Amino acid sequence: MWTRHHKNRRTGALIVPVLAVCFLTYFGFHAYHGDYGIYSKYRLEDRIVHLKRDLASVEKRRVELERRVRLLHDGTMERDMLDEHVRRALNMGHPDDVIIMRNQLN
Repeated sequence: MWTRHHKNRRTGALIVPVLAVCFLTYFGFHAYHGDYGIYSKYRLEDRIVHLKRDLASVEKRRVELERRVRLLHDGTMERDMLDEHVRRALNMGHPDDVIIMRNQLN
């Protein structure tokens, strides 16, 4: 009569811990690098700082434009402002004028 002898193997006992480590690694990675993870929080904070800086420059530009519009709609238009608009519209200047070209955003 033949009898089978089995060696005691511990591979079955390692399956559950290996799967648990795989799941924890997967979810840990996505908790840090995912769309709503820890690293995305830092990226959002950096973006908030950048957008606040942009907002400050846009508000400064808006205040300047409001001041210029107020000069136009005040009922009595200043001669300098009228002269500036006419020269810009006609693209002309006096021969003795010094013309400084500047960027529109500044």
